[in-house]
Amino acid sequence: MSESVGEDFPVQQARVRQIQLYAREIGPPGAFLVAMAEQSLREAEAAAISGDPVRILRAYEDLRSYEE
Repeated sequence: MSESVGEDFPVQQARVRQIQLYAREIGPPGAFLVAMAEQSLREAEAAAISGDPVRILRAYEDLRSYEE
């Protein structure tokens, strides 16, 4: 994979949003995953806005840790 973090970051955000949608569909059993994904997505957005490369990398790795 030769994509840069800058290219893959929004892809990972979209992927985690999709995982969050699936978790919502399963109802109460998915509530914890929905909450965790929401926290990760908020941090990813804040990191991107901040422009802090360390914060962005941490958020990126967090997003990548979600399994489908």
